[in-house]
Amino acid sequence: MTIKEQLQHKINNKTKPLGSLGLLEKLALQIGEVQNTLSPKIEKPAHLVFAADHGLADEGISPYPKDVTWQMVMNFCGGGAAINVFCNQNDISLKVYDVGVDYDFPAELPIEKAKVAYGSRNMRIEPAMTPEECSAAMKVGADAVRKEAENGSNTIACGEMGIGNTSASSLLMHRFIGGTIEECTGPGAGLNNSQVEHKINVLKEVAGKYNPQTPEEILATFGGIEIAAMVGAYLEAKKQNMLILIDGFISTAAVITAIQMDASVKNNCIFCHSSDEKGHKIMLEYLGVKPLLHLGMRLGEGTGAAVAMPLVKSAVNFLNQMSSMEDAGVSNKE
Repeated sequence: MTIKEQLQHKINNKTKPLGSLGLLEKLALQIGEVQNTLSPKIEKPAHLVFAADHGLADEGISPYPKDVTWQMVMNFCGGGAAINVFCNQNDISLKVYDVGVDYDFPAELPIEKAKVAYGSRNMRIEPAMTPEECSAAMKVGADAVRKEAENGSNTIACGEMGIGNTSASSLLMHRFIGGTIEECTGPGAGLNNSQVEHKINVLKEVAGKYNPQTPEEILATFGGIEIAAMVGAYLEAKKQNMLILIDGFISTAAVITAIQMDASVKNNCIFCHSSDEKGHKIMLEYLGVKPLLHLGMRLGEGTGAAVAMPLVKSAVNFLNQMSSMEDAGVSNKE
């Protein structure tokens, strides 16, 4: 029997009606397949938040000023953000990376210093990144994941902070899966209807200005420094054969980009929740995946991935700890 058949047999013979644990059964099967074992484990789960600014924020495509990026990074480092709370609650280690924040942080701040540039460029004028900057950002993400793997982690999640990054994600979505700018663009951090209309008009102009061809060129043109770091992180996580917990709209835009570069990345991905940001449902349908949760969240930071961690552990634990029909002396269905 293949490992998949062995896992399915083990799942089917637990003390429960067939299929009665629903998505948890599919999750257990996937995790066992990724780890190639009948007894998978979640070891030293790690969460990486990549932060960077966006030049396009100068065009009024976010309700918040650019300063909020560095202010929120300070909040992460002080332990006061949602992602801190959920990582602490679920025993997930958390590291924050400055890959492109337009601010010089104090030397003593507990932050991973890996600044590629002081933010991406204004896409209305020029591409977001040079190819060299994009490649450097991807390397930061890859190196960060490799470091966690060397420390014994087999499960990774990524979050982001960057005012304007839903716009970059909408452009990547538009380019890779072909939705209209209107379908790909939502209120982000809380735009009203007229502000969303302005955002759509700006993104239409940007989308029509360039014609990059390869996934790497598309990422450099329309992405963001922190999104490129996430792409590099996901590609490396696949190389390390780690479980990859995917958050919402921006994380999914990054993983769709990574999948263009290596289709096998998707096999290791657990899609943790359906974001309320417009476009995310279309992304999930494009990927043909069913998320674990739909809580009406659209915060970012990787919060949906951290909140879903207990479900991931539940899938592993029932597979490893629940009695089989034979062990418990329970008659199986004829």
